[in-house]
Amino acid sequence: MRNPDSLKSKTNEDTPQGLAFAITAYVFWGFLPLYMKALAHIPAAEVVAHRVVWSVPIAAFVLVAMRRTRDLKAALLSPRTLLMGAVTATLISINWGIYVWAIASGHALDAALGYYINPLFSILLGALLLGERMSKRQLLAVGLAVGAVLVLALDTGSIPWVALGLTLSWGFYALAKKSLPIGPNQGFLLEVLLLLVPALAYIAYLTSTGQGNFLTETPIDTWLLLGCGAVTAVPLLVYANGAKLLRLSTIGILQYIAPTMIFIVAVFVFGEEFGRARMIAFPMIWAALILYSSSMLQQMRRSRSAKRPVGQG
Repeated sequence: MRNPDSLKSKTNEDTPQGLAFAITAYVFWGFLPLYMKALAHIPAAEVVAHRVVWSVPIAAFVLVAMRRTRDLKAALLSPRTLLMGAVTATLISINWGIYVWAIASGHALDAALGYYINPLFSILLGALLLGERMSKRQLLAVGLAVGAVLVLALDTGSIPWVALGLTLSWGFYALAKKSLPIGPNQGFLLEVLLLLVPALAYIAYLTSTGQGNFLTETPIDTWLLLGCGAVTAVPLLVYANGAKLLRLSTIGILQYIAPTMIFIVAVFVFGEEFGRARMIAFPMIWAALILYSSSMLQQMRRSRSAKRPVGQG
């Protein structure tokens, strides 16, 4: 199979390989709650530690197979890149921890809400931190998202911390990730390498105190923890290679696959309650995403029209 980088279109067009990669990754993420639910009896911190540890060999194998180790070696020798990598590694570990806890604790619907809000929060971050201008539709979309959060907060008497925690950690992670001067595959391996020592130390502590669930008398737990590496690394690496072969507008539409699948699993498989407040909040979010997507598509069309040579029909 050819290297995805060699297939990157200079005309910024979608490719069949890019679509296949991206859809595969989002479907993976959509089914991930089913796997994490099987680990619900294991503390979230231990699950995250094993996600880190067993992601390392998979990510390293992919990087060696693709002959992309040079950038990683340079990053490991750069204090600035290591510091930036430590920031993204911290943020992604927080995101993983919240997600694992949410699924195990019966808050999968809140997780879906958090990932639905992500693109809207990214718009807000771009406006506040990068000086990017927001269109009227984008402003309305963000307003609807804020309204949805307020509806849930008023109903429960507390802020939906799971949804906001996932949104904030992933939003700032994506923002910080843009500053890493290496590719997504190399960046992911750098992150899990930086997290490897504390993860191994924590697993060693749990084992020494008899609190661990790895290599115990329950073999299924050991196999599930081993599998955490694959369910973590594979979709991230597949997505990273697919995103390079797709237009931004296509990625913007496809990203709703995962939270929609999480929503369906939460309601129809896990049996989580879809009460009156959620019946109001989720349609508000969906309306906001329609506004966001239509605004993004319009901007992409205008950008392509502006780049089109004069006289081209």
